[in-house]
Amino acid sequence: MNIGRWFGTSALAAAALLIPFTAGAQQWPTKPVRIIVPFGAGGGTDIQARLLGKNFNQSMKQTFIVDNRSGAGGIIGAELAVRAPADGNTILFTTASLAVNVTLYGKRVKFDPLKDLAPVSWISSTPLVLVVHPSVPARSVQELVAIAKRTGKMNAASNGAGTTSHLSVEMLKQATGADVAHIPYKGGGPSMAALMGGETDFLFATGPVAATQVKAGKVRALAVTTPKKSSAFPDLPTMSSIYPGFESDNWYAMFFPAGTPKPIVDKLNAEIAKALKANDIRAFMGREALDPVASSPEELHANFKREIARYEKIIKAGKISVQ
Repeated sequence: MNIGRWFGTSALAAAALLIPFTAGAQQWPTKPVRIIVPFGAGGGTDIQARLLGKNFNQSMKQTFIVDNRSGAGGIIGAELAVRAPADGNTILFTTASLAVNVTLYGKRVKFDPLKDLAPVSWISSTPLVLVVHPSVPARSVQELVAIAKRTGKMNAASNGAGTTSHLSVEMLKQATGADVAHIPYKGGGPSMAALMGGETDFLFATGPVAATQVKAGKVRALAVTTPKKSSAFPDLPTMSSIYPGFESDNWYAMFFPAGTPKPIVDKLNAEIAKALKANDIRAFMGREALDPVASSPEELHANFKREIARYEKIIKAGKISVQ
């Protein structure tokens, strides 16, 4: 056998097979694309998805339709995306809650997000902000912890059992040994209302909710949970600078079903990077205390894997569960 001729012929055949595949990716999208948002309409995730979809409509001359599929902390919508054809016509736009809920919901999660989803890019990130009621004399995280240890009577609100707000309370307890009572509420609005009403002592609030009430002087901010300082709260220290490893930011990201052709993944990644420079998107993010965070698919995958492992450890140590 002529080995040189065999390799040459094989290479030509492989190249011929790749031509339609690559051409198809370059032409993508050729029909309307569905963006699954695993939460209800009107929330921050939904609004970001619609702004991005509008931008994609204009830049790629194709329709991007937001499909809200809420339930089970985002698991229902994610599972729908996992089961969709890997042809680039279904996108999942989700949040850091997915890294939490794969452990929290246990066997009820019928997929492996690390294997069954193809990361595309981060979109944005917002900190949780540790805020206290004005009657609490603490002016720093260290003072808050000292008061909690001394009195043994401090309680913390959260946005609900199993939320990143709740897990941040658990992280603080595990990092400091402080005995803090956790009181879950049904969302960020009710938990902030409870704090302002004096029902609780402190709360890890989402960035937008915290920003409004801090500016109004209704609560006092002590720190943020992002790994680096937040542009929305530049004067606040990070929790990780006080307790190494204490990170719990709320990020937003896009994924395709696993198996989606890489050229399509790369094209959407590039479109996201462009969209995050658009004036309407940057204005919205500025108002909502969000930092635009474009990334490579590989960076998103690595961070997602780390977060799943980190939250799993926290959930199991705290014996946290949901019904």
